[in-house]
Amino acid sequence: MQKQETPTYLKAITIRDISDVHSIKEDIKKGMILILRVTPLAHKDVDQLRKVVEELYSIAKAAGADIARLGEERIIIAPSGVKIWKPEYDLK
Repeated sequence: MQKQETPTYLKAITIRDISDVHSIKEDIKKGMILILRVTPLAHKDVDQLRKVVEELYSIAKAAGADIARLGEERIIIAPSGVKIWKPEYDLK
């Protein structure tokens, strides 16, 4: 009998407030792939957005997850078994 693997879920979330970080932290711990839309918070308070992004980065790194920007409006967080391809930019 084959062992059935636990599925990895992808979840899209819109961050409207710093209070959303708690539920995102729980989803990171569950090993979900998260696509976070930050535009509403960016329009509301850029300083708060900066704090949220710094906190999410710390949480993701502590959990062994990978985090990256996905265009201007989104952030993606992937669990430890998934790596996000990031182009190597030539800054010369």
